[in-house]
Amino acid sequence: MSRWATRLRETGEDPDPRFSFANERTFLAWIRTALALIAGGIGLEAFAPELVVPGLRQVLAALLVLSGVGTSTMAFRRWLRSELAMREGKPLPPPTVAPWLSYGVAVVALAVFVFVVVANV
Repeated sequence: MSRWATRLRETGEDPDPRFSFANERTFLAWIRTALALIAGGIGLEAFAPELVVPGLRQVLAALLVLSGVGTSTMAFRRWLRSELAMREGKPLPPPTVAPWLSYGVAVVALAVFVFVVVANV
């Protein structure tokens, strides 16, 4: 058994399985989001026309892929912190990645929109 799994099982009491399963579903939703960001970055690089500013498409695609990588990393961290909190009877941790992710995706989407519109005018 891995170190984090051992640490988890040795902490507190087993929570109601329904809460653990809900935590797992949330984790999987974050993983789907990470995969969508990575696919969006690959799709932007592979299929979008060259933007007005040379190299901007590659930068935006890289930002999307890196956001996906960060999201998948933070998904596990959030799952583990939530599971530990449930086992210890503590409040669940506040969302830390969601605000940054939503603002980051909004900025990238707005930039893509503006540069695609400018390129087609």
